Amino acid sequence: MKTTRIAATAALIAAAAIGLSACASSGASSSPSGSGTSTSGSGAALSGTITAGGSSAQANVQTAWTTGFTAANAGVKVNYDKSQGSGGGVTNFLAGSYDFAGTDASLKPDQFTKAKTTCGADGALDIPVYLSGVAIIYNLPGVTGLKLDATTIAKIFAGKITTWNDPAIAALNSGATLPGTAITVVRRSDGSGTTANFTTYLHQQDPTDWSWAAGTAWPTIPGDKSSGQQGGSGVVGAVTAGSGTIGYADQSAIGTATAAQIEVGTSGTFVDYSASGATAAFDAAAQDASQGAGDLTVSLDYTKIMATSAYPIPLLSYDVVCKTFKNAAQGALTKAYLTYVTSSAGQQLAAANAGAAPLPDSTLTKIAASLAEVK
Repeated sequence: MKTTRIAATAALIAAAAIGLSACASSGASSSPSGSGTSTSGSGAALSGTITAGGSSAQANVQTAWTTGFTAANAGVKVNYDKSQGSGGGVTNFLAGSYDFAGTDASLKPDQFTKAKTTCGADGALDIPVYLSGVAIIYNLPGVTGLKLDATTIAKIFAGKITTWNDPAIAALNSGATLPGTAITVVRRSDGSGTTANFTTYLHQQDPTDWSWAAGTAWPTIPGDKSSGQQGGSGVVGAVTAGSGTIGYADQSAIGTATAAQIEVGTSGTFVDYSASGATAAFDAAAQDASQGAGDLTVSLDYTKIMATSAYPIPLLSYDVVCKTFKNAAQGALTKAYLTYVTSSAGQQLAAANAGAAPLPDSTLTKIAASLAEVK
């Protein structure tokens, strides 16, 4: 993704961004439609620096949002550190170093409680900002259109299937010439929300072969020979530079890497990632898991994704923010940015530049109500 492309797209929504930022800077809530209509009419200029970081899955989309937002608010600078991963982002947020943290896994209950020390009695909010998918990428010379089901994926990443011509893989790929070379699994070495989403999928779909609980850290697997890499870009780089490699990453980060087609449930239908597929999966799998007033934590039940129009491994990513900032001006600035991110304009920019699926209008309405409480 090139910055010039982002800037060109951002220019189309600059008017909306101006209206949204003016609304948020006045302390009034804005409509999630991204229409650009200010309820205050103040047109107050925004200025200052937002410091954030975390999810590497959000790297491309945060670049797009930052470009779009600062195009309309020249006095604002947004620093988002993608190198931290979701785990590092949450850690730095709870330490008081970030205005918000990007994470592909909502705060754990103990982290949600700890946020009351960081933010004050009102605590923090998990705000969904980005709907995407976990891609299974591979590099196997001479093999394209690889098809995988949940059980085979679980066995590969658990080290139970170790060669590419294993009968389980061959059965799913009739007609393909699969080499007898070893499979090299590449996974995240850092705390990762993408790992949390992926291991949730594995554990829910095949708890026999993937008996480890879901989590942001890769589990300790006996005899594990996988290659741990920092960040989604590290996984993608290792997979594409290797041979016989396989890994997982947010679809927006895979670049020219080859992604496998994933079976939907046990339907026998294998699909590529698509934004519409992520939306269909979210509609089927999303369940309210709020941890407190205004919190918008969502749990995904991957076993409910059965429609062949859906992508089987959706990924929902959050920005975590204090409900009450110790510095009111910084709170208003951060609120303005997140209001833009979760507007229709911001979601469309995410779709155009990161292949994301815009969050449903019903979710954006809930987000607007939660952000209205940030101060």
